[in-house]
Amino acid sequence: MNAEPQNLLPLLPTLIQLLQKIAPELEANTLRPEQPLRQQLDLDSIDWLNFLISVHQHFGVEIAEADYAQLQSLNDLAGYVQGKSG
Repeated sequence: MNAEPQNLLPLLPTLIQLLQKIAPELEANTLRPEQPLRQQLDLDSIDWLNFLISVHQHFGVEIAEADYAQLQSLNDLAGYVQGKSG
């Protein structure tokens, strides 16, 4: 298992909370931050889009549609949010 970069760890609990609003059946302790979320949780495209919208609203970070494909895992999202936040 790949270790998460330490600087991304503070964002992961918040991302998981946002994800739990979309997928209430989510068991946070089973998530692997480095693996694709949609495959882990069987999220459809609408759920995924709703999750990305909630990330945008919570963090105030614009997520360009062109970037959606690179945002696969919790680590990807945390790195993206951190990079766009400053």
